[in-house]
Amino acid sequence: MGDVDGLRTPPPYLPGHGLLAGRSAVVTAAAGAGIGGATARRFLEEGAKVLVSDAHARRLKESAEALTAEFGAERVAALPCDVTDEAQVRELFAAAERTHGRLDIVVNNAGLGGTAELVDMTDDQWDRVIDVTLGGTFRCTRAALRAMRAGGRGGVVVNNASVIGWRAQAGQSHYAAAKAGVMALTRCAALEAAAFGVRVNAVAPSLAMHPHLAKVTTDELLAELTEREAYGRYAEPWEVANVIVFLASGYSSYMTGETVSVSSQHA
Repeated sequence: MGDVDGLRTPPPYLPGHGLLAGRSAVVTAAAGAGIGGATARRFLEEGAKVLVSDAHARRLKESAEALTAEFGAERVAALPCDVTDEAQVRELFAAAERTHGRLDIVVNNAGLGGTAELVDMTDDQWDRVIDVTLGGTFRCTRAALRAMRAGGRGGVVVNNASVIGWRAQAGQSHYAAAKAGVMALTRCAALEAAAFGVRVNAVAPSLAMHPHLAKVTTDELLAELTEREAYGRYAEPWEVANVIVFLASGYSSYMTGETVSVSSQHA
């Protein structure tokens, strides 16, 4: 890992160390091979019980079945949830406590992107991205804080933001505004939640490759974004998940209101 060529190759996958043993977590947008799915797997490897959720019921079922086969039905649960629907969000958090008896960690990973120049962007395009990406994080954070305050045991919320909340990119006004909003929401929620022992932080990935991203992004744009990375490669979703594990664990006990960049982008 000391030379440039070595940095262009993902490092070995790290084994679990029991960092989340005995904890119960909810991870949204956890179907498939993206950051949410990688986070659910890493949480299980670190000893947590996990309720995975996603708006795509079929993909969620497939992901949950795979995790259950590996980690056991007593540690894995699944419930479809559209984070733009308040009733579904409430049921998700009620199900987490019914299923695993407590709620310690929530990872708000649900988000929606898209590409449109501002002059051509429709209200529907703007509203949909804002409602899923920022509104969904708001609804789930609110539900998490209500449950954690009532539980009296504290807890942790980790939101998935993006470096695009800091940096400009053409065609991404709606997504950038939503992710900048997630960062601001994280800071304000953290101040309020500190009163009842809950920490709220966020990660801001730059480019983590997974099949869904490849389907909705051109090869040319992916090549351009990859070129911006100091390591000359994109992140593996589990590399972002590792940082989420850190923020969810006791190793980050004095951090709240922070957004941690998970990026090798040039300054």
